[in-house]
Amino acid sequence: MPLTELQIRNARSGEKITQLGDDRGLYLEVHPNGSKLWRYKYRHAAKQKRLALGRYPDVGLAEARRRRDEARRQLESGIDPLMARKREKLTAAFNAANSFGDVAKEYVDKMVAEGRADTTISKVNWLLEQLQPIAAFPITDLKPMDVLAALKRIEARGKYETARRCRSFAGRVFRYAVATGRGETDPTAILRGAMIVPKVKHHAAILEPAQLGELLRSIDSYSGHAITRLAMQVSPHVMARPGEIRKATWAEFDLDNAVWKIPAERMKMRRPHEIPLSRQVLAYLEELSALTGPTGFVFPAFHTFKRPLSENTVNQAFRRLGYAVGEVTAHGLRTTASTLLNESGKWAPDAIERSLAHSDANSVRGVYNRGRYWDERVAMHQWWSDYLDQLRLGGDVVPFPAPDRTAKRSRSHLKAV
Repeated sequence: MPLTELQIRNARSGEKITQLGDDRGLYLEVHPNGSKLWRYKYRHAAKQKRLALGRYPDVGLAEARRRRDEARRQLESGIDPLMARKREKLTAAFNAANSFGDVAKEYVDKMVAEGRADTTISKVNWLLEQLQPIAAFPITDLKPMDVLAALKRIEARGKYETARRCRSFAGRVFRYAVATGRGETDPTAILRGAMIVPKVKHHAAILEPAQLGELLRSIDSYSGHAITRLAMQVSPHVMARPGEIRKATWAEFDLDNAVWKIPAERMKMRRPHEIPLSRQVLAYLEELSALTGPTGFVFPAFHTFKRPLSENTVNQAFRRLGYAVGEVTAHGLRTTASTLLNESGKWAPDAIERSLAHSDANSVRGVYNRGRYWDERVAMHQWWSDYLDQLRLGGDVVPFPAPDRTAKRSRSHLKAV
């Protein structure tokens, strides 16, 4: 006969485990310590098995029967309920051990192992800190709205570009989870239209030759540390990114052949880059060699030669010279070079792009162009240094054709640097 609630409540424990049968394999175990446990007995693959369905009274009679019926339906579909239960527990434990934060840290470790630049690793770790609201969630449980809520918290602080970068980084983490068998989809893919698009802000840069001459003269008169002055003097000539300049080592310079060879691990695009050195740059390096050479960093920190110059040093020096944040930045010197070299009409745009170390969408064409434009780049760098000297000395410089800077900039001006 099927059990009743009254029978279950009145069941008393004895010296041994007793069983009270219900119906279709469901029964109640009454233990000597008074515990009453639901069990479902069944056969699968010619083996007798039993499945725990919960403890009475937490699981009442009706709920125990519902769980039994669910297990019976699994059997009818050829599924072993006990194995399905074990699989669910393993999946839950796996998901708990693979939170978004755990997978993100593993992804960052992969980037480190691949030799990504220290600045890149620092940036992605910072982005991960901004995503702390979702870090503890199992990565398989996160839905688009969960990620969007975290991103909207960032946008609420007015950090639209940060929110955009966080969405991009989160997408890479989700795709890594899918690739390694711990995720199914990238929930950030549908969030593009939900994010506020930040207004593009170009690095502050001087684009008028006369103003550039004034800047160069101001740099020459800088009364601060000599290493800072030389960093500012070299930067306009070499067209490299500020981080590439700050972390340059003497081992990278082939002064006999007038070439600066930057290894791939220090480049944003993860490709080795070579920069021709003009006579002017070689002269600055000779002065630097007496201060910081012949080994270690070319531009070391003031308090220790074991670390490079701080990333804020050059920009702070510009502020000391009286230039506002919106007028000049170390990174903006690349924009200055790109703009004026393109406006001169003397050099192939591809040669300028090569010197700026911009990526080429066509990898085969990129390799070809690196070799093809070397001679032109050597001549261009010397011409550019000579032109900067003319501006610095205040000499008469033939003006370039007046550009329409209100029009949309060319690819070389808009390329991410």
